[in-house]
Amino acid sequence: MTKRLLFNVFFLLAGILATAQTSTLSVEKIMQDPKWMGTFPTDIKWDDQSAFIYFNYNLDNDPDDSLYRVAISNPSKIEKVNWKDKNKLVPFGGSYNSNKSQKVYSKDNTLKLYSISTQKITDLIQLPGNISNAVFLQNDKIIAFQYENNAFTYNLENGTVKKLTNIKSGEAPKEQNKEFSDKNKWLKDDNLSLLEVINQREEKKENSENYRNMTSEKSSFEFFLDKKRLINMVVSPNQKYITFNLYVSNNSDPTIVPDFIDASGYTKDLNTRSKVGDNNAQIELAIYSVEKDTVYFVSQDDLPGIKDLPDYVKDYPEKEWEEKIREVNFSRAYFSDNGSHAIVNVRSKDNKDRWITKLDLESGYLETLDRQRDEAWIAGPGIGWSMGGGTLGWLPDNKHIYYQSEATGYSHLYIQDVTNGRKKALTSGKFEVFDPFISNDKKHWYLTTSEVHPGERHFYKMPLMGGKMEKLTTLIGNNEVSLSPDEKFLAIRHSYSNRPWELYYKPNIANVKETPITSGQSDEFKEYNWRKPKLINFSASDDVQVPARLYTPAPEVKNGAAVIFVHGAGYLQNVHKWWSSYFREYMFHNLLTDLGYTVLDIDYRGSAGYGRDWRTAIYRHMGGKDLSDQVDGAGYLVEEFNIDPDRIGIYGGSYGGFITLMGLFNESETFKSGAALRSVTDWAHYNHGYTSNILNEPYNDPIAYRRSSPIYFIEGLKGHLLIAHGMVDVNVHFQDVVRLVQRLIELEKDNWEMAVYPAEDHGFVEPSSWTDEYKRILKLFNNTLIKK
Repeated sequence: MTKRLLFNVFFLLAGILATAQTSTLSVEKIMQDPKWMGTFPTDIKWDDQSAFIYFNYNLDNDPDDSLYRVAISNPSKIEKVNWKDKNKLVPFGGSYNSNKSQKVYSKDNTLKLYSISTQKITDLIQLPGNISNAVFLQNDKIIAFQYENNAFTYNLENGTVKKLTNIKSGEAPKEQNKEFSDKNKWLKDDNLSLLEVINQREEKKENSENYRNMTSEKSSFEFFLDKKRLINMVVSPNQKYITFNLYVSNNSDPTIVPDFIDASGYTKDLNTRSKVGDNNAQIELAIYSVEKDTVYFVSQDDLPGIKDLPDYVKDYPEKEWEEKIREVNFSRAYFSDNGSHAIVNVRSKDNKDRWITKLDLESGYLETLDRQRDEAWIAGPGIGWSMGGGTLGWLPDNKHIYYQSEATGYSHLYIQDVTNGRKKALTSGKFEVFDPFISNDKKHWYLTTSEVHPGERHFYKMPLMGGKMEKLTTLIGNNEVSLSPDEKFLAIRHSYSNRPWELYYKPNIANVKETPITSGQSDEFKEYNWRKPKLINFSASDDVQVPARLYTPAPEVKNGAAVIFVHGAGYLQNVHKWWSSYFREYMFHNLLTDLGYTVLDIDYRGSAGYGRDWRTAIYRHMGGKDLSDQVDGAGYLVEEFNIDPDRIGIYGGSYGGFITLMGLFNESETFKSGAALRSVTDWAHYNHGYTSNILNEPYNDPIAYRRSSPIYFIEGLKGHLLIAHGMVDVNVHFQDVVRLVQRLIELEKDNWEMAVYPAEDHGFVEPSSWTDEYKRILKLFNNTLIKK
């Protein structure tokens, strides 16, 4: 054999090896039922005695998780709770009295009182229907509860029950119409003049009614709900007022999703959400005054800025914009412990304003304590939403309230004196606060923050009026803490980037290491050396530092191609140091890396975890900064890792599918191929709650929708596109991709294909569907990004 022939054979074999790298992983393996990975704890809870930690787990390979527990005195012994013992358990949570020696709850239509120390259960009252919202009132001698649509109290000293309200379903009975037409009045008068007996009966009836009205007791005030639904009923601690929200249902047009493989053998129509722009639902706030025996409503008319127009109206000078009182949604009322004050979170329905207000219970007037205005939209950790106040409540002194605000660009914890309006930030810095609550002794806060790193979560203790935060957790990653009722121990659900969730515990003392309780990884899962993706930052074209996860192959298998993964949205973070909710994609990225690909996973503009400006950078232009971050990420791979600029692919689901479409349509020089999974193709066809925040309504701001919807940019497709969608997707409807495909056909586009999944909703559940989808994705990248 000549030297030249040997030389050619050598390079031929080298080329074959370079394009045929192998992995111990396979699509079939990583997309099978997740049980193959092991069992991992969820839903961590304590018993009221702080003796046992309860959690969902599956040591016996049951069809589903079961309830397990571990004694804090013997944490090495994990035991399954049998169904008989489970049925005997006092429900977790509930409402406690002031010193937490008792709690009240309802079960089986019975109001029950539970003693924490003796574990004795006392049945207080049984009713024919559901009892809800049971709470202790100011002196712990009275329990307020809701039955059907009315508020009641139960006196623990004498066992008496008192009904506080008289609220009824349906419409108020209409009074008989006593107005007669001229014809009917003449007939009645003529009849009475002719027939004496009838005339006498009418006079007697009138006299009797007048007598009854003078001598009978005044009936209790009746309030009729009409077509509204009562929610969030709250009795003030002094029992003088009852507040409740009224939910006015949305009468918008629903959309239909056909289910072609229903068990009946017939096509069934699923009624699903309406489209953006349908926002008829509204939440009112009503007050019932016990003393006045009447109901009156809270009004937003005097809120500062209630008539403010959004800034985007300047882009439509031809349209006449009316300054009018905007519609709002009210949260429930939050009473101070002494019942003398109440606060309410009010949100404008356009979601550009949030007012923390003090409620005058006598008049229903709102005094604004804090207004947060955002020309994009109000959101962020602890900020709340239309039906909830988020982080909101009272300090024990009955004059300070607490809430979270993005006033500095990051969501932090504030207190405010309602008597003089003075505010104080208890936390500050370029990090966010999550789930703060007050300690049993009312002297401290417990809270979770991202102070150490945007991709870490730790649990802290802090003085009630502010001061140094003491870090109580030590494990790198995410620490989801459940504090024992006596506050002596922390139960911690922890994970790291390459290790799924496990349960730990530790004393409530800083710098003490956590002790593991569970170890749920299967032997098969542990056989593979799962990568710890490197957390990096790269410079975007506007000089902003963009966070990302990076997977790099070994030099000897590197193939010069790259794949960029785009996570979904709804406000989500994926560049972090804990086990990803995208665990299948994480395993797929390990497979791709084994095969020689470089993989980049970006927390693009719009992602959670980086404050207000990052969150709102996509306002009025989805497919703008969020897409340019992907393009800049591709440039970073080319420059820093010698990736071939002609061999970069992109894929993702939901919002990630949307970005993939925008990438292939608008940045065809950057992306050779892409897989768009369960993608939004036209934002005017998505839901209201999410879309209207970012793009406003399509009939008010069509510019935002036109530049944000992939269906308008199909002409730019040059690369290879895979579309995959579940046919019973009630979130992003199958109609989205049907419309897109019709445009692809009309524009005579090549190099695209569509895979449909008749049994799948937005989130796939069948391993066969996951496997089929990701085999197609891998085939797409192998065929389009690898040199042959």
